[in-house]
Amino acid sequence: MKKFLALLLSMILALSLAACGGGSGQPSGGGQSAEPQPSGGEPSGGEPSGSEAKTVKVGLICIGDENDQGYTYNFIRGKEAATEALAAKGINVDWAVKWNIGEDSGCEDANIDLADEGCDLIINNSFGFEPFMLKVAPDYPEIEFIACTNQASWGDSLENTHNAFANIYEGRYLAGVVAGMKLQQMIDEGTISADQAVIGYVGAFSFAEVISGFTSYFLGARSVCPSVTMKVQFVGSWSDATEEANAASALADMGCVMISQHSDNTTPATTAEAKGVYHTGYNNDMISVAPGASLIGTRIDWAPYFEYAIEAVANGESFDQDWCHGMDMNAVVMTDLNEAIAAPGTAEKLAEVEEQLRSGKLQVFDTSTFTIDGKALESAFALDTDGDFTPDSEEAVFDGAFHESYFQSAPYFALSIDGIEWLNSAFG
Repeated sequence: MKKFLALLLSMILALSLAACGGGSGQPSGGGQSAEPQPSGGEPSGGEPSGSEAKTVKVGLICIGDENDQGYTYNFIRGKEAATEALAAKGINVDWAVKWNIGEDSGCEDANIDLADEGCDLIINNSFGFEPFMLKVAPDYPEIEFIACTNQASWGDSLENTHNAFANIYEGRYLAGVVAGMKLQQMIDEGTISADQAVIGYVGAFSFAEVISGFTSYFLGARSVCPSVTMKVQFVGSWSDATEEANAASALADMGCVMISQHSDNTTPATTAEAKGVYHTGYNNDMISVAPGASLIGTRIDWAPYFEYAIEAVANGESFDQDWCHGMDMNAVVMTDLNEAIAAPGTAEKLAEVEEQLRSGKLQVFDTSTFTIDGKALESAFALDTDGDFTPDSEEAVFDGAFHESYFQSAPYFALSIDGIEWLNSAFG
């Protein structure tokens, strides 16, 4: 009986010490807030004392692999940065990655495989993956499914499907400013005439995402080089290195002295270098492969979103069905400026325009800065009579601007503005 009482007293004493935090001076729970840190914020600085690390199993389905040095590589960078930030918060991520998955039934199989492997969250990284993901999601209501750069999940009846994108048009506008400054320098120095300031743009498909991107890029360029025009060549694929090179080559042969892209590979950059013209990139810093041509690039930083979504799953919390941020949460970033070939004053101008974008002083799609068939855009719905694309069920034109990604994360600016020539079209 005495042994039992002694044991009981020992247990009570141990529990009392534990409740006091072991003499650490911290309240129970370490004084940490139960709320997740805002997306894009700084890590908490380490795992709270006395807590056990949580583990979340996350599947990632990729259209390419890390060797493309473009689109998929950019997701891998986000994955690694988010993993590090979450580890500092006491959350471990067990990743299961599917590489080189096509936008076909193979994507459906990949989602099923990852679900059966016990993933808590499955991320699909390509636009064409969503229809196949949505076939699988109803059968696994306990798993969260994310379709990046897409638009159907946020409006469906499923609580476990999500969309995510970023305001990449902000970064493209800035890249356009860099390109425009270089073109204006060439005009001022007599290297080209004003009417020779022609940009060639390699686009994947004639979808709103691509159209929004090259339009914002063009508007950025024209803000500093008023005579600029653009030619767009669509290649009919998100990732076809050979066709992207062929398109860039053809555009240079047409007289384009600046090449940009919405495609996954570095071949437009290397082709621009070979052709003796300039280039701005996407998804990655392409200066290393085209040091004499590539001026700058822009990319989505997926780390803030990955951190936000995975932390929510780890804590058993809900998260946005439709998430979209830009430079406000560092979800859109610029790659390094190639100061060796950029026009003088570019870095200063870039900082000035970026601050205007962050503050909201500058609207990328300011309707006073472009026309369609010679007319100012007053309403997105005004184009319905011609059978053109209606961007949304809401009126996107208000307060003097077309408000891109305001009503949904996926871009819906799909208008053909004056100054940009479409050489072809391509739909998936």
